[in-house]
Amino acid sequence: MLPRLLIATAVAAERDAVLAGLGGATVLPDPLAPNAAEVTVVEVGVGPTQAAAGTSREIAVALADSAPYQAVICAGIAGAYPGRAQIGDIVVATASVAADLGAESPGGFIPVDELGFGVNRYAADPTLFPPQAGAISGEILSVSTATGTAETCAALTTRYPGAVAEAMEGFGVATAAAQQGLPFAEVRAISNLVGPRDTASWRFDLALAALTRTFSIQGVA
Repeated sequence: MLPRLLIATAVAAERDAVLAGLGGATVLPDPLAPNAAEVTVVEVGVGPTQAAAGTSREIAVALADSAPYQAVICAGIAGAYPGRAQIGDIVVATASVAADLGAESPGGFIPVDELGFGVNRYAADPTLFPPQAGAISGEILSVSTATGTAETCAALTTRYPGAVAEAMEGFGVATAAAQQGLPFAEVRAISNLVGPRDTASWRFDLALAALTRTFSIQGVA
C-alpha cells in the first residue's frame, strides 16, 4: 500500500486550487516512483478550531478504515507582514505558531507555553514540502482574528520576529497531526499584506493561481 498524504485547506477555493495543481491525480509523482504517495485534499474549515476538528476527523476516519495517513500538509492563502513577502509569493513554514493563544498582562502578552498550559508552536518537517526556488521560509502565525490594524501588525511582528505571514488554520492542522505523531508542513500563497484592513487591495486570484503552480511544480510526494 502506498503512503497516504492528507492536504488540508480551509475553504473550497483553496482545495480546488491545490487539486488543479495536482491535475486531478491521486497518486504522485506517479505510481511506480520510489517516493509515490496517495494524496487526499480536504476542506476542513476556517479558523484553528474548525481546522483542528476537521483534520482530526479525517485522520480518525482513515485510521478506522485501516488506511492511515503518514503525513499532513496545511495549504492555502495568507497575508504577509510588510517587507517580509509580497502578494503572489509562496511561503513555506518553518513552524506554525498560535500567535494569540495565551494571556494579556500589564507587562504584555504571555504565550500559552510560558503559562505552562501546553505549546504555542509546532515545527514543520523540512523534508515534507521543501521550498521551491523563489519561495520564502519562515514562521506562519495562526490567529483567531485576522489582523486589521497597523498597531496589531506591529505588535505581532515585534513579538514574533521570525514571522513572515499569518493565516488561521496552520496551528490547528498541526495540532491534529501532532496528536497522531504525523509529520506536518504548511504552505501558503500570499493574497494581501497585513495591516489596516483594505479588501480592495486583496488579490485572491493571484494567490490561488500561485498555489496551483506550486503544487503543480512540487509533486508533494
